[in-house]
Amino acid sequence: MSLKHIFGLDHVFLAVRNLETAAAGWRRLGFTVSPYGAHSAHLGSANHTIVLEDDYIELLGIVAETEHSRPVIDFLKNREGVARVAFTTDDAVGGVAELRGRGIAPIGPVSFSRPVELPDGGRTEARFTVFRWPLDEKPGGVQIFACQHFTRDAVWIPALQEHANGATGIVRVEYLVRDPKAAAAHMARLIDEPAAETADGHVVRSGGKRATFLFQDAATFARRYPEAVRAGVAPDGVAAVVLATRDVARARAVAGAVTHGDGAVIPASLANGTVLGFVSHSGA
Repeated sequence: MSLKHIFGLDHVFLAVRNLETAAAGWRRLGFTVSPYGAHSAHLGSANHTIVLEDDYIELLGIVAETEHSRPVIDFLKNREGVARVAFTTDDAVGGVAELRGRGIAPIGPVSFSRPVELPDGGRTEARFTVFRWPLDEKPGGVQIFACQHFTRDAVWIPALQEHANGATGIVRVEYLVRDPKAAAAHMARLIDEPAAETADGHVVRSGGKRATFLFQDAATFARRYPEAVRAGVAPDGVAAVVLATRDVARARAVAGAVTHGDGAVIPASLANGTVLGFVSHSGA
């Protein structure tokens, strides 16, 4: 039985060393990047978001060392890239209770907020409550957590959802692991979704109609992406994020993009250590 309070992938949390440099880089890749947002002081972080139809990419930087920011600081000592994966929850308190009922000891819930600059010059506030799976439960080497949105209209702002590259949503999050079957089984157990073997690796759906997780080994990843595209990817963890686009030609027109099958791909060296793929929205 699937978790009642989890509704699939909410966002990927991409840790970067220089937040403004990263934001400028993602703008060059054809994304509309939200204004700078500072999280509540106890988190010690700030972000820019790339908002899609139902999910988003979060570029996150550290502004102060706190209990909550320390794991990201440690992550950034070794690499930039996707440090955590978030699921949507409608009830963080209920989600915590549900995990505890299954013998999993979650962390939280923790509430926080960040100010939001609106396109018309006004300001509002985005408010969230999150909980994390245990820090040592890292399917594919990446921590997972769940996020409850209380102010969706302060995140999914229409003007921020239009991207020059046509991006509309996250289709797939691809992991590079030594044992794809075991990593997929680990994720499947933590989120109570089935794992399945495919020609490209082992797949777990994140829930509902949201993105899938693909776990693959280095040989499979090398067959799927050219060496120039893979350069800069860490040997384990999230290696690629594949997005749907309304117009593949627009994605291919982005500086640095490479035609890849029926879609396009951006090398990891241009996207903070993460390969970005684009596929047709209609075929996503």
